[in-house]
Amino acid sequence: MSTLPANATSDVSPDVAAIDVAVVDAALERELAAVVATEAALLDAARWDDWLALWTDDARYWVPLSGTAQPDDARGQCLADEDRLLLALRVERLKHPRAHSLKPRVECQHVLQPSRVERCAGAEAVLRTPFLYVEAQGAHELMLAGSARHRLARSGTGWKMREKRIDLLNAARPLPAVQLFI
Repeated sequence: MSTLPANATSDVSPDVAAIDVAVVDAALERELAAVVATEAALLDAARWDDWLALWTDDARYWVPLSGTAQPDDARGQCLADEDRLLLALRVERLKHPRAHSLKPRVECQHVLQPSRVERCAGAEAVLRTPFLYVEAQGAHELMLAGSARHRLARSGTGWKMREKRIDLLNAARPLPAVQLFI
Protein backbone atom coordinates (compact mmCIF):
# COMPACT_ATOMS: atom_id res chain seq x y z
CA MET A 1 0.00 0.00 0.00
CA SER A 2 1.15 3.54 -0.77
CA THR A 3 0.82 6.47 1.52
CA LEU A 4 0.55 10.12 0.59
CA PRO A 5 2.87 12.51 2.46
CA ALA A 6 1.04 14.80 4.89
CA ASN A 7 2.14 17.91 2.98
CA ALA A 8 1.05 16.62 -0.45
CA THR A 9 -1.66 18.42 -2.35
CA SER A 10 -3.97 17.30 -5.11
CA ASP A 11 -4.49 19.20 -8.33
CA VAL A 12 -7.22 16.84 -9.51
CA SER A 13 -10.43 18.56 -10.53
CA PRO A 14 -13.20 18.23 -7.92
CA ASP A 15 -15.57 16.51 -10.36
CA VAL A 16 -13.28 13.46 -10.51
CA ALA A 17 -13.61 11.10 -7.59
CA ALA A 18 -10.08 10.63 -6.27
CA ILE A 19 -8.99 7.31 -4.87
CA ASP A 20 -7.39 7.79 -1.48
CA VAL A 21 -3.78 6.85 -2.18
CA ALA A 22 -3.55 5.24 1.23
CA VAL A 23 -6.04 2.61 0.02
CA VAL A 24 -4.87 2.04 -3.58
CA ASP A 25 -5.10 -1.68 -3.87
CA ALA A 26 -1.89 -3.65 -4.27
CA ALA A 27 -2.87 -5.02 -7.70
CA LEU A 28 -3.40 -1.52 -9.11
CA GLU A 29 -0.16 -0.31 -7.54
CA ARG A 30 1.74 -3.20 -9.21
CA GLU A 31 0.01 -2.48 -12.53
CA LEU A 32 1.04 1.18 -12.41
CA ALA A 33 4.60 0.40 -11.32
CA ALA A 34 4.87 -2.14 -14.16
CA VAL A 35 4.34 0.68 -16.69
CA VAL A 36 7.34 2.54 -15.27
CA ALA A 37 9.47 -0.61 -15.19
CA THR A 38 8.45 -1.48 -18.75
CA GLU A 39 9.39 1.99 -19.94
CA ALA A 40 12.87 1.67 -18.43
CA ALA A 41 13.36 -1.82 -19.89
CA LEU A 42 12.36 -0.63 -23.37
CA LEU A 43 14.79 2.29 -23.19
CA ASP A 44 17.60 0.05 -21.94
CA ALA A 45 16.94 -2.38 -24.82
CA ALA A 46 16.81 0.48 -27.40
CA ARG A 47 13.29 -0.55 -28.41
CA TRP A 48 12.44 3.00 -29.43
CA ASP A 49 9.19 2.38 -31.33
CA ASP A 50 7.77 0.26 -28.51
CA TRP A 51 8.78 2.97 -26.05
CA LEU A 52 7.09 5.67 -28.14
CA ALA A 53 3.91 3.57 -28.22
CA LEU A 54 3.67 3.93 -24.42
CA TRP A 55 2.90 7.67 -24.79
CA THR A 56 -0.43 9.44 -25.23
CA ASP A 57 -0.94 11.84 -28.14
CA ASP A 58 -0.65 14.82 -25.74
CA ALA A 59 2.65 13.57 -24.30
CA ARG A 60 5.19 15.74 -22.51
CA TYR A 61 8.75 14.70 -21.60
CA TRP A 62 10.19 17.38 -19.34
CA VAL A 63 13.54 17.84 -17.59
CA PRO A 64 13.35 21.21 -15.76
CA LEU A 65 16.67 22.97 -15.22
CA SER A 66 15.83 23.76 -11.58
CA GLY A 67 14.76 20.20 -10.73
CA THR A 68 12.28 19.95 -7.88
CA ALA A 69 12.52 23.71 -7.24
CA GLN A 70 10.72 24.40 -10.53
CA PRO A 71 6.91 24.30 -10.23
CA ASP A 72 4.84 22.26 -12.67
CA ASP A 73 3.34 25.30 -14.33
CA ALA A 74 6.67 27.05 -14.87
CA ARG A 75 7.80 27.07 -18.49
CA GLY A 76 11.25 28.38 -17.63
CA GLN A 77 14.60 26.99 -18.66
CA CYS A 78 14.85 23.27 -19.07
CA LEU A 79 17.17 20.57 -20.33
CA ALA A 80 14.30 19.05 -22.34
CA ASP A 81 10.66 19.92 -22.94
CA GLU A 82 9.31 17.73 -25.71
CA ASP A 83 5.86 16.85 -26.97
CA ARG A 84 4.97 13.67 -28.86
CA LEU A 85 6.15 15.08 -32.20
CA LEU A 86 9.60 15.94 -30.83
CA LEU A 87 9.82 12.55 -29.12
CA ALA A 88 9.04 10.87 -32.45
CA LEU A 89 11.71 12.96 -34.21
CA ARG A 90 14.31 11.99 -31.59
CA VAL A 91 13.36 8.33 -31.97
CA GLU A 92 13.88 8.58 -35.74
CA ARG A 93 17.31 10.14 -35.15
CA LEU A 94 18.25 7.39 -32.69
CA LYS A 95 17.35 4.75 -35.29
CA HIS A 96 19.20 6.45 -38.16
CA PRO A 97 22.36 4.55 -39.17
CA ARG A 98 24.27 7.77 -39.95
CA ALA A 99 23.61 9.61 -36.68
CA HIS A 100 27.26 10.49 -36.04
CA SER A 101 26.75 11.50 -32.41
CA LEU A 102 25.71 7.91 -31.70
CA LYS A 103 29.07 6.49 -32.84
CA PRO A 104 30.39 4.58 -31.01
CA ARG A 105 27.11 3.01 -29.94
CA VAL A 106 25.37 4.59 -26.96
CA GLU A 107 23.77 2.35 -24.34
CA CYS A 108 21.90 3.13 -21.15
CA GLN A 109 20.82 1.46 -17.94
CA HIS A 110 18.02 2.67 -15.66
CA VAL A 111 18.22 1.50 -12.05
CA LEU A 112 14.88 2.17 -10.38
CA GLN A 113 13.82 2.25 -6.77
CA PRO A 114 10.23 1.15 -6.14
CA SER A 115 7.64 3.55 -7.55
CA ARG A 116 5.32 5.32 -5.13
CA VAL A 117 1.79 6.23 -6.15
CA GLU A 118 1.25 9.89 -5.30
CA ARG A 119 -2.20 10.30 -6.76
CA CYS A 120 -4.79 8.13 -8.44
CA ALA A 121 -8.02 9.72 -9.64
CA GLY A 122 -10.38 8.24 -12.19
CA ALA A 123 -8.37 7.51 -15.32
CA GLU A 124 -5.17 9.26 -14.17
CA ALA A 125 -2.40 8.25 -11.81
CA VAL A 126 0.85 9.90 -10.76
CA LEU A 127 3.88 7.91 -9.62
CA ARG A 128 7.28 9.06 -8.39
CA THR A 129 10.28 6.81 -8.92
CA PRO A 130 13.81 7.58 -7.68
CA PHE A 131 16.45 6.38 -10.15
CA LEU A 132 20.05 6.16 -11.22
CA TYR A 133 20.70 6.53 -14.95
CA VAL A 134 23.92 5.45 -16.62
CA GLU A 135 24.72 6.24 -20.24
CA ALA A 136 27.83 4.72 -21.81
CA GLN A 137 29.46 5.53 -25.12
CA GLY A 138 32.84 4.05 -25.82
CA ALA A 139 35.11 4.85 -22.87
CA HIS A 140 32.82 7.62 -21.59
CA GLU A 141 30.20 7.11 -18.93
CA LEU A 142 27.63 9.51 -17.54
CA MET A 143 25.71 8.82 -14.33
CA LEU A 144 22.71 10.88 -13.25
CA ALA A 145 20.52 10.52 -10.18
CA GLY A 146 17.10 11.92 -9.58
CA SER A 147 13.41 11.24 -9.44
CA ALA A 148 10.98 10.59 -12.29
CA ARG A 149 7.36 11.55 -12.02
CA HIS A 150 5.11 9.70 -14.44
CA ARG A 151 1.60 10.97 -15.08
CA LEU A 152 -0.28 7.99 -16.49
CA ALA A 153 -3.63 7.96 -18.28
CA ARG A 154 -5.86 4.92 -18.63
CA SER A 155 -6.63 4.08 -22.26
CA GLY A 156 -8.58 1.30 -23.93
CA THR A 157 -5.41 -0.79 -24.04
CA GLY A 158 -4.12 -0.12 -20.53
CA TRP A 159 -2.07 2.70 -19.01
CA LYS A 160 -0.13 5.17 -21.16
CA MET A 161 2.32 7.90 -20.22
CA ARG A 162 0.94 11.43 -20.51
CA GLU A 163 3.89 13.15 -18.87
CA LYS A 164 7.31 12.21 -17.61
CA ARG A 165 9.06 14.82 -15.51
CA ILE A 166 12.68 14.20 -14.57
CA ASP A 167 13.98 16.05 -11.51
CA LEU A 168 17.74 15.59 -11.52
CA LEU A 169 19.80 15.79 -8.38
CA ASN A 170 21.92 18.95 -8.72
CA ALA A 171 20.10 19.72 -11.97
CA ALA A 172 21.64 23.14 -12.62
CA ARG A 173 25.22 21.86 -12.85
CA PRO A 174 26.88 21.77 -16.26
CA LEU A 175 26.09 18.49 -17.98
CA PRO A 176 27.53 16.87 -21.07
CA ALA A 177 25.11 15.98 -23.86
CA VAL A 178 22.67 13.27 -22.87
CA GLN A 179 22.10 11.23 -26.03
CA LEU A 180 19.23 8.97 -24.95
CA PHE A 181 16.15 9.41 -22.76
CA ILE A 182 16.57 9.59 -18.99
